[in-house]
Amino acid sequence: MAAYLDIIILLVVVVLVFSKLKNLLGTRPDNFEQHKISDENAAKIFDMIVKEAEKNAAADVQNREKEEVKVPEEELSEVDKVLAKIPGFSREKFLTGAKRAFEIIISAFSKGDVETLEMLVSKSLLKKFQEIIEKRKAEGITSETDFIGFDDVEIINAKISKSEVAKITVKFVSEQVNILKNKDGEVIEGDENFIQNITDNWTFERAVTSTNPNWLLVSTKK
Repeated sequence: MAAYLDIIILLVVVVLVFSKLKNLLGTRPDNFEQHKISDENAAKIFDMIVKEAEKNAAADVQNREKEEVKVPEEELSEVDKVLAKIPGFSREKFLTGAKRAFEIIISAFSKGDVETLEMLVSKSLLKKFQEIIEKRKAEGITSETDFIGFDDVEIINAKISKSEVAKITVKFVSEQVNILKNKDGEVIEGDENFIQNITDNWTFERAVTSTNPNWLLVSTKK
């Protein structure tokens, strides 16, 4: 209702301005052509304002309808109850970010890109990744990963610690081609012609009170 009240007020203001403009121009009969052009321009502006107001009103109504559709707390799953306690949390936005992080991390790990990993994973997990990367380098082993896509991505667990740290575990089911080659370029693990269906459970962490919206990967399990 408030959105439509805004339109009514806006229309009244525009009509008054339009009327004032018309009266002022009407006092100059010798300049009829300018009067006519100004009327047409005012009408166009009027039409543009009305259409913009109607568009904004429709968007406001749609947003309010989305906000008003809430599942009663007693009908929420235990995971959803935890997620509801995280300020500003959006399942859709979180999963979109998690999928992007998954792709970047597996690619960076395969390439031995520690600099990228530092921005996305916790220090303890980074240490584990670095140990594997350094071992491969010492043995002359190279890794190649071709990410095909996701079959399924869903939040399977969530909890908030006493220290106000939220942890969300996401199950990723993806299709990948992974191979390891020795220093002579021979494949020693995997098959470049075989697409693997892999299930990973990754846990992301962020302080509930933090102003930083980014989540860090703290655990990976198969």
